[in-house]
Amino acid sequence: MQRQHYIFLSLLLFSTTLASLSQAQVSPADYVNPYIGTGGHGHTFLGASVPFGAIQAGPENTVKGWDWCSGYHYSDSMVIGFSQTHLSGTGIADLGDILVMPYMGPIKTVKAGEGSTGNLIASHYTHEKEKVSPAYYALTLDDYPVKVELTASERVAFHKYHFLQPGEGHIIIDLKEGIFSQWEAPKAIGYLRKLNDSTLIGSRHSKGWAKDRQLYFAIRVSTSLKDFTLYDDSLKLNTSAGESANLKGLISFEKAPAEVMLKIGISPVSSDNALANIDAEIPGWDLEKVVAQSTEKWNRELSKIKIGTSDAAAQTVFYTSLYHTMIAPALFNDHDSSYRGTDKKVYPHADFDNYSIFSLWDIYRSCAPLSTIIHPDRVNSWINSLLAIYQQQGKLPIWPLMGNETDCMVGYHAVPLVVDAWLKGYKGFDADLAYKAIKASSMRDDLGLNYVKERGYIPADKEYESVSKAEEYAIDDWCIAQMAKKRGNQEDYTYYTKRSLYYKNYFDSSIRFVRPRLSDGSWKTPYDPFNSIHENGDFTEGNGWQYTWLVPQDPQGLIRLMGGDSSFTKKLDSLFQVTGDMGAQASADISGLIGMYAHGDEPSHHVAYLYSFAGAPWKTAEKVRRIMKEFYTDQPDGLAGNEDCGAMSAWYVFSSIGFYPVQPAGGTYVLGSPLFNKVTIQLPGNKTFTVEAVNNSSSNIYIQSMELNGRPYRKSYITHKDILQGGLLKITMGGSPALTFGKAAADRP
Repeated sequence: MQRQHYIFLSLLLFSTTLASLSQAQVSPADYVNPYIGTGGHGHTFLGASVPFGAIQAGPENTVKGWDWCSGYHYSDSMVIGFSQTHLSGTGIADLGDILVMPYMGPIKTVKAGEGSTGNLIASHYTHEKEKVSPAYYALTLDDYPVKVELTASERVAFHKYHFLQPGEGHIIIDLKEGIFSQWEAPKAIGYLRKLNDSTLIGSRHSKGWAKDRQLYFAIRVSTSLKDFTLYDDSLKLNTSAGESANLKGLISFEKAPAEVMLKIGISPVSSDNALANIDAEIPGWDLEKVVAQSTEKWNRELSKIKIGTSDAAAQTVFYTSLYHTMIAPALFNDHDSSYRGTDKKVYPHADFDNYSIFSLWDIYRSCAPLSTIIHPDRVNSWINSLLAIYQQQGKLPIWPLMGNETDCMVGYHAVPLVVDAWLKGYKGFDADLAYKAIKASSMRDDLGLNYVKERGYIPADKEYESVSKAEEYAIDDWCIAQMAKKRGNQEDYTYYTKRSLYYKNYFDSSIRFVRPRLSDGSWKTPYDPFNSIHENGDFTEGNGWQYTWLVPQDPQGLIRLMGGDSSFTKKLDSLFQVTGDMGAQASADISGLIGMYAHGDEPSHHVAYLYSFAGAPWKTAEKVRRIMKEFYTDQPDGLAGNEDCGAMSAWYVFSSIGFYPVQPAGGTYVLGSPLFNKVTIQLPGNKTFTVEAVNNSSSNIYIQSMELNGRPYRKSYITHKDILQGGLLKITMGGSPALTFGKAAADRP
């Protein structure tokens, strides 16, 4: 009996030890669910990558509409191949370079459309046969006995194809196909050449959202390229090199080997550099090793924030959100630091890492400020990338995409990134050049800026989306004023502060809404703050209800315009309560609605935190908790709108920790309602900053009291300086509002 008891205890101890080890081995990357955002309108990328890498290797569906901007949508069930570059969460489609598809049976060279594959290249698939993680993607095709595995380094995609049955096999390399908007015909010129028996080189020159995009590549194959043929669509070419708008290369095997591997290096400069990228980053043929290395890169970045919660779904949502903030910006250089600028010139061996894919209209609000806390090793390169574009094109970028200026969205929102980094002490870029760049970008005459300088407002009868443009310019001008002030330039500080207050020229006190003005100074009529999105062209992806609150640079001024704290708070309450007809052409971006508050698009993201400026942070707590609960889930449609290169997810990361950067530069974070019992942020110098929420629960959402490093802390905000010093912010939570917390004027942000 004693022996049996000993055996039982030993087995119990062994099982407990295994369970503990298993639990200990769970890493942040294990919590990431890349499916989140691939449904609904999230438009997120699905596939294999490393943090901020140039490569995003993943599957392609046929584009069926707006929700396929990333090339993949969870609702789909047909794959046409696996490409090496993708956007994540954007509202416009592009990339999808170098589409590769393995298949078996007779030769096919034309991609599939809808329905049955027939004689076209494609395969049906199911999610049950997919396996996804940040650094790895696998899929077993339904229509061919082929399994595909993908992983990636910074500039190289690694494909491994398993031909599961004997027979004729093929791998097609399609340079015609890319991810284009459903209303836009593909426009690309491909070049492909067989360099030797194991290597292909080529390029793809496309015209889409990016008007003139050049990408070079090299492909190393693990087996012989003895049977390699070029096609112009279905026309066979008797040559080893070719160039056309329909170019495809076909690797064929009379008897397909059990495994074939491809390493696909990309470069903005040349095919030779793409080959060098392969040699530098993935010299061998061990896919599992690359997966492990790339997963470790994700874990290193994701581990910069550790959360304390037993809620598995919340862990998934948090770490997936954090993961989404690290897909872009993306490297746009070679392993030797060479890159191609927006002026199409090659800049060899730059002294910084050049990046592209800055969704500036979105990320300036929260994603970029988050990076100043957790990615101090990258911020200087990002700012240098923006300043290089300024030197190449004469203005800071608006929405840069792989060597192209798209001029997408409104404002000149590289300014907040530059100013925020400088104010927070980043010194790895030329401050004088930065100041020159932000001023030059603000003093142009296009996109309504001439009217800003002349009149202090943009007439609606002269410029499309006039109100949104002017309001966004005012935010950027406030940022310029802050840099001018710290540099001691009083004249510029006065001038740009004045411009930052031009939002007041749109505020109609008789109705307490912003509204468009005409050239003669009169209000535009008729005017309906509900139905004012695209029909009248006065706002960008929003209406008068939403844009009335787009004053993160001067909430106190807006409070005064509204008539004081009480009137402001009541009006803000109504935003979350009212409903109305937004019109038939209301953008799909106007989603995630609570009343007229629209969490599905970024101009609303700071709004719930405005209550704190009126001394009612408990109302912020209520709204923030509701938004997190309703609009962030662990399902494929778990985002309320476009991810926009990390912007949607950065809101959740900040808010779940317990604070948010309402003002886009300078480092003031407004407190909300921490979701987790404990969050620890890793800081430079082996410091940590911890937010501990005592008595926290789904019902105890209100801050009762706080201590910062053991001392009472009464303010409803915290500063970047406080965070970087490290320490502990201890927050006691409760089930009813503490009405005095944050009410005093001295305690407000």
